[in-house]
Amino acid sequence: MGILGKIFTWWDGATIGTSLWSSRNGEHVGTDAQGNRYFRSKNVKDGQRERRWVIYDGANDASRVPAEWHGWLHGAGEDVPESFLPPPKIWEVDYTPNATGTQDAYRPAGALERGGKRARAGGDYEAWSPDA
Repeated sequence: MGILGKIFTWWDGATIGTSLWSSRNGEHVGTDAQGNRYFRSKNVKDGQRERRWVIYDGANDASRVPAEWHGWLHGAGEDVPESFLPPPKIWEVDYTPNATGTQDAYRPAGALERGGKRARAGGDYEAWSPDA
């Protein structure tokens, strides 16, 4: 993405203005496995809540924030997740992006995208008729 893309587009990472504001007013606290960077405000006045935010590496999609960082963003803990996470389990799978609206989205049998044909109902279904 060129310089114009960084100036005018917000949907694919941060704009230049957001990056400048984050570097000036925020403290970088960590990066997740997908490259998303997490920040918190540098100067918090007494009685004021600490502000936390994420700058996505790529498309701005909230489903790309791992659960532990989601909790941190919403104030569930003071420490950054990398400092207290247990090692990953053998059965844990890697992140898969939300496929809604793409060619990879789930389409059940009978969906128009799959031809609109579905299996006929079995013997336990009887169609309603207004005369009955």
